[in-house]
Amino acid sequence: MIDRRLLLVHAHPDDETIGTGATMARYVAEGAQVTLVTCTLGEEGEIIPPELAHLAADHEDALGGHRIGELDAACAALGVTDHRFLGGAGRWRDSGMMGVASNRDPRCFWRADLDEAAGALVEVIKEVRPQVIVTYDRIGLYGHPDHIKANRVAWRAFQMVQDTPLEVAKFYHTAMVKSVMKRGAEAMHEADVAFSAPESVPFGADDGEITTEIDARPYLAAKLAALRAHATQVSVREPWFALSNNIGQEAFGVEHYVLWSGVRGPAGVGAPVEVGGIGEPYDREVCLFAGIG
Repeated sequence: MIDRRLLLVHAHPDDETIGTGATMARYVAEGAQVTLVTCTLGEEGEIIPPELAHLAADHEDALGGHRIGELDAACAALGVTDHRFLGGAGRWRDSGMMGVASNRDPRCFWRADLDEAAGALVEVIKEVRPQVIVTYDRIGLYGHPDHIKANRVAWRAFQMVQDTPLEVAKFYHTAMVKSVMKRGAEAMHEADVAFSAPESVPFGADDGEITTEIDARPYLAAKLAALRAHATQVSVREPWFALSNNIGQEAFGVEHYVLWSGVRGPAGVGAPVEVGGIGEPYDREVCLFAGIG
């Protein structure tokens, strides 16, 4: 087996766990080198515990420093030992949601010079030499400016190293699948949960867009532990969690991806079977490293 090296680029602390936590834990357990790059400290996040409200951006503006500790704890739960902040901790600030005043802050990630930020990521690539990069899709899943910028920075860095000795074999987008989220919402409606059940699925990918379905259900407990570590941002009631809006989501041990660039490997390489509920069995590759090496 090749020496597998995976690089994930996420916008804020907690994003890594919500979208890719089980995958990260699985690959760490299998002996892969997993490197997480987080682009901001998440300074503009909405705080759930009332006793920590003083950390907010419009009060002490100390949430970013607090979330460094939360991310450390989450990474420990997932087994991830290599975590970096893009350009160093605090180099770029959380931009907040699209259209708010914090988008105009010259320090925010949304306003970062693309080549400078991509160059910082290339420095990580030089050291880690990943075969696979994972980040968000071009609309940042649901339109968050920092998610969009993370996609642009990761894609630019990927392009900068192609046709060089640092070339990365595959580039993936994370994906939330509409049909899977819909089933989770229906289950929540039937369950006695303290969170509000979503009334609709306003974003996400269609089944046919998914190229890669990673079964990491044995690592769901690690993902839930990592979610609990992000206590300022996430409430957990297994198997559900919610952000500050109190709208529940199911924490999934099967996570989905779209191969954006690179050669798709044969189904089954690197994993014994494909498990999930999308499409016909065995018709999708089941390992992010499939076809490499």
